[in-house]
Amino acid sequence: MKCIIINYGMGNLHSIQHKFRKLNVDAIISSNPEEVETADLLILPGVGHFSEGMKNLNNYELIPVLNKKVLKDKTPILGICLGMQLFSSWSEEGNIAGLGWVDATTKKIKFNNHNQQLKIPHVGWNTIMHNRKNNLFECIRADQDFYFVHSYHVVCNQKEDILSTTEYGIKFVSSLQKENIFGTQFHPEKSHIEGMQVIGNFINTYKNK
Repeated sequence: MKCIIINYGMGNLHSIQHKFRKLNVDAIISSNPEEVETADLLILPGVGHFSEGMKNLNNYELIPVLNKKVLKDKTPILGICLGMQLFSSWSEEGNIAGLGWVDATTKKIKFNNHNQQLKIPHVGWNTIMHNRKNNLFECIRADQDFYFVHSYHVVCNQKEDILSTTEYGIKFVSSLQKENIFGTQFHPEKSHIEGMQVIGNFINTYKNK
């Protein structure tokens, strides 16, 4: 199985690669479209601005091969933080279109007056609440905490795409899945043993297929 962590200049690449190695999986970091074409599993990490992420994917000439791999070949992909947000159709952050793989938009976290004491970005450990059973959370308890760093959140238009939600002033989507497309708003690579379990579950779901 060939796993590729997509390098488009915006992610914790080596931290994610380290988690894969601890799971005895040698994930390759690459920005080469020809190499991405050969992947059995893809990881799209991301930290930073949505519009910069789309610009970088375009500059690296990765969008055509990603569309083919994900939409036509149905290659499994896990998007992390900004990576998950880029799956959406559009973002308030830069007022720009995303990849459009999931029927969703990305919006800034906005609190009502009651929650004004909460800070943005949302940084720290928070609980995920499962919306439905999924292999991604195999052996993960229903009230497990994961590590978040974000100012924007994904709003899914299709309820069935939501795997989990989290409360931080508002309820937001903390993970999603549509067919072969998986995303986590939290950072599994920063979430200790449980985060490594999530990565391992993603790998194991497709390991023998």
